[in-house]
Amino acid sequence: MSGSRTYHRQPEVSSEEEEVEDADLSDESGGNEDFPNYATFSSPLKGKGKAKDLVEHSNIIVQTAFDAYFMYNKPGRVQTSSNVYSQLVVPLSPEEYADAIGSASKGLPPIQPIILSEKNRELVFSRYICELNEGFNIVCYGLGSKRRILNQFATNCCAKRGHVVVANGFQPDFNLKDLLNSIENIPGMQDLELPSTNVDRQARRIHDFFTKTSQKVHLYVIIHNIDASPFRTAKAKSILALLAHNPRIHIIASIDHINAPLLWSSSEIFSRKPDELKADSTPSRGFAWLWHDLTTLVSYDFELAFVDRSSLSGAHAGGARRKVDGLAAQNATAMSETAASHILASVTQKAQKLFILLGNIQLENIENAEDSASNDLQQFGIAYDHLFMQARENFYATSDTALRALLGEFRDHSLIVSAQATSAGGETLWIPMRKERLTNVLRSLKS
Repeated sequence: MSGSRTYHRQPEVSSEEEEVEDADLSDESGGNEDFPNYATFSSPLKGKGKAKDLVEHSNIIVQTAFDAYFMYNKPGRVQTSSNVYSQLVVPLSPEEYADAIGSASKGLPPIQPIILSEKNRELVFSRYICELNEGFNIVCYGLGSKRRILNQFATNCCAKRGHVVVANGFQPDFNLKDLLNSIENIPGMQDLELPSTNVDRQARRIHDFFTKTSQKVHLYVIIHNIDASPFRTAKAKSILALLAHNPRIHIIASIDHINAPLLWSSSEIFSRKPDELKADSTPSRGFAWLWHDLTTLVSYDFELAFVDRSSLSGAHAGGARRKVDGLAAQNATAMSETAASHILASVTQKAQKLFILLGNIQLENIENAEDSASNDLQQFGIAYDHLFMQARENFYATSDTALRALLGEFRDHSLIVSAQATSAGGETLWIPMRKERLTNVLRSLKS
């Protein structure tokens, strides 16, 4: 029939094939915005493999871009490196540090801020005295050491008007009791009975002494680095606030930490001293600070005299406070050739031979190690039992007591340090000197 139509039966398509076909169509149409780019374009799989891959990588029926973001940005363990810069840099010896600083600053003209000129300095000093007489205390901030100019202010101005006490807060062994003891040594207070050495009673005794109307001479306290750790405790701040609020006690302090103003509350900073104090009244507390920019651009040579400036890892700890065990750390390489030579010159010949034996073994271990440039010298050390066996074979020490007696002098001066072995039991000994320095010391000792 001309008008008839022929219908052909289409083969049945399984649901699995329909899923594959839909996946292919999604590739041809440029992707669906419901799926992230990594699922649409980056997968090299086609057809059934791609469909299964999408199902395996996501438990969400329709994965949106938001789902993909949170799935691939899950919080996990932060991977940090153990190669700390301060541990990888080999510390300089004092001689190397001095030579490097001298060569770097050679030929550079010294910087002289205008405030350090004699004319401006006298003007600044007169302003400080005027503000102190008006009942304020002074805190100086700015880049550079302020120790020299404040000491000049104490000598040229304050000493002519009353008693002066200078406190070096940057010293690692300084504490608040040292300041109070120095104040109690001024004339007049030495004649008083001192029933107690408690810091709170000392501060109250000093406060009451300068509260008397018969006391006409004022006290000027110069505190270098009032932001140092000895003055940060609550008790130290309370004692200083008691003294600073006395109209006959004047405090001139310096700060270098950028967050130093946070040490005191706003009420302590903006408080005002009373004109007169009664002996029986409850004392008030506060600082009444006036802030002055005292930028000098002077190096902190005196303030940093107590730290190891040749080492990045040792610059945060003061030399006087640092314990002997500090050199026993795994990265201890701070012993200089000069210090080692002085120590070796004062010991017996057997002790020198024992040091040479230990040094040769350590150098041999460094040569045989894969990472010979490591600062972890403990891994190149020698077990105590093995050292005792070597010393007995060479007739340096025939007993454990004799060996420990020879090592005692070196340990007291930290020329030989020890620690418990990390892998096996027992004690490990090593010399805290890097390869070049140890080689020079052994060469000079043998010659």
